[in-house]
This record gives sequence, structure tokens and C-alpha cells, in this order.
Amino acid sequence: MVMDLIDRMNEQWKAVRPDLDPEPLEVVGRVIVLGQHLERSVNEALAAHGLTLGQFDILATLRRQSDGRLTPTQLLRSVMLSSGGMTNRLDRLEEAGWIRREADPADRRGVVVALTPAGRKIIDAATETRFAEANRSLPALDAAELDLLKRLLSKWLTSIG
Repeated sequence: MVMDLIDRMNEQWKAVRPDLDPEPLEVVGRVIVLGQHLERSVNEALAAHGLTLGQFDILATLRRQSDGRLTPTQLLRSVMLSSGGMTNRLDRLEEAGWIRREADPADRRGVVVALTPAGRKIIDAATETRFAEANRSLPALDAAELDLLKRLLSKWLTSIG
């Protein structure tokens, strides 16, 4: 069996801290390393569209709405950002002409974030790139293994809320 980064790290921990059990890192550590790799890969693919993953997430969330509109609070819940981070991203997306802020017809004090035609065009193209990148990033597993991996990751994700 070939040792990966996590195997090597755990061997080192066992040598210097035999009182600790590094076994949980065999899962958690690998997920972190894979997440970093996947995020880098996604950002490289989206750069062709002038987007970061964070910008893509906002545009994609709007695109999945039938009318392409959400309040900033609804967006915030969908992409898990701080309100300051959201404002910064919305400012940049608005400067690029991909979104616009409009008065909320249901709340005179509120605003709605709306996808512009240019935003819809960029997110449609970027989504094709994103889906292709995700397909390329899948591990070489058979259908049953992929199904098991999906179910286990979903179980883990739902357990953390």
C-alpha cells in the first residue's frame, strides 16, 4: 500500500506523541487536504470566466431561483458568509455588472439582489465549466463505490447541520 501525506503525518505523531490517537485524522485530515485541492481546482477552472468560487456561489444561488432574485439575508443563509463578506462580494459582482440591487417590493426598507442578463450569461457558462471540473475531479471509483461515498459524505454533512 502506498502511503499518503496523512499516513506519513500519523506515523510521525505516533513516534513523538504515542499518548495520542491520530486515527481520526485518517478521515478528517484527508477530507481537509482533498477540500483544499478541490477548491484550488475549482478556482483555476472558474478563473477562465473571471470568477472566484465565492462569486460563483452567489451567482449560482441566484441562478437557481426561478426569478433570479433573493434578499441579502436569503443569500447569506445559502452561501454561509459573514454579512461583511457578503456585502464585499455583492459590491464586486455589482461593479462587474452581474447583479443589481433593487428595492424590495415586499419591504420598503429592504433590497433584493437580482441577476442581470450579463450575470445570467456568465453564470450559465461558468456552471458548465464547474460541472465539467467536478466530473474530472471525481476519484476513479466504480458506480457502487461512488454511491457509497456520496451516501457517507451526505450522512456526515447532515450530522453537522
